[in-house]
Amino acid sequence: MIHRLNDIETDLQQRRNRAYDEGWLGEIEGIDLTLTFLRRKRDEAGRLVSRTTAFGTPEVPTR
Repeated sequence: MIHRLNDIETDLQQRRNRAYDEGWLGEIEGIDLTLTFLRRKRDEAGRLVSRTTAFGTPEVPTR
């Protein structure tokens, strides 16, 4: 998931650069907001990955 979010961020940065070049101020504002949410989501995903604990394979009771 983090890799995909990085790809989306790269695409958004490219769109932002084009919007800046074209003078689309409203578009820049929307992209900046989206980038803020995306970065927050990526940070959250990174924290969840680092918090994951492996408990091993549970044992199946024998009769």
